[in-house]
Amino acid sequence: MNETAIETRNLTKRFGDFVAVDRVSFTVRAGEVVGYLGPNGSGKTTTIRMLLGLLQPSDGEGRVLGYDIRRQAESVRPLVGYMSQKFALYEDLTVRENLDFYAGVYGVPPRERRDRVKEVQQLIGLNGRDDERAGELSGGWRQRLALGCALAHRPQLLFLDEPTSGVDPSARRAFWDLIYDLASRGTTVFVTTHYMDEAEHCGRVGIMFRGQLLAMDTPGGLKATALPGAAWDVIASPLLEALAALHQVPGVVQASLAGDRLRAITANGHTPESISSALAGLGFAGAIVERVEATLEDVFIALAGHRSG
Repeated sequence: MNETAIETRNLTKRFGDFVAVDRVSFTVRAGEVVGYLGPNGSGKTTTIRMLLGLLQPSDGEGRVLGYDIRRQAESVRPLVGYMSQKFALYEDLTVRENLDFYAGVYGVPPRERRDRVKEVQQLIGLNGRDDERAGELSGGWRQRLALGCALAHRPQLLFLDEPTSGVDPSARRAFWDLIYDLASRGTTVFVTTHYMDEAEHCGRVGIMFRGQLLAMDTPGGLKATALPGAAWDVIASPLLEALAALHQVPGVVQASLAGDRLRAITANGHTPESISSALAGLGFAGAIVERVEATLEDVFIALAGHRSG
């Protein structure tokens, strides 16, 4: 396997006057789990479709497993697995039949197919469900089956496009366990998501917004470089009035609602006492301020807010 699994340089896709992906450049090393984080419509799926050769870039360059995505897309496809947002399982076919069908589509020789199907069932935890129809599976098990179909030919690189959308939290956690099991076996994983907490599981995260890649780094690296200082939880009421007051506190560079409390990002130098004192001076005596670990949601708000401004 190449040491570099994916490399893009100024990759761009335009649809008429609309720029869906705007000069995106990044590198994914073999064996990494890389998250591509952003809201719906930010260009994540369009990026994947260009990397797979399903869309021609308008500008820029890209290589996948050493192959040029413009000229050598046919060489890329047998080496990668792709699980789209709406993976086409055949609901009237059983688990085993779906896996056998996709193994054939991906070119697994008939003499190897039976053993490979069993191997995939073991890997994704679908042993004992051979004869269950895909249409009768719950959302989490359907996602496992879709992943298994994408793995039928032992791909070196796996593209997962919003793989846990619409499944419950426990199924999402189980799915991420599967992703890291695959990574431990040497598979490179490139996964898109709009779940901020889910992106924390990735080795590195790229943050997309309005077609632009705002940053790419480890979750810890993003928090260290994208935020100007510390993160705080603030308990004060009435909540909306307290939020307006928090915006007036000198040194507060970002403030937002976070459930039944407020989240603030401040420049360095603030303490719980300094923030409480400032809020008391604005009519919110007794506010409780606690330093907390920053999240990727804080990072996204900081980066996207700056770009929007």
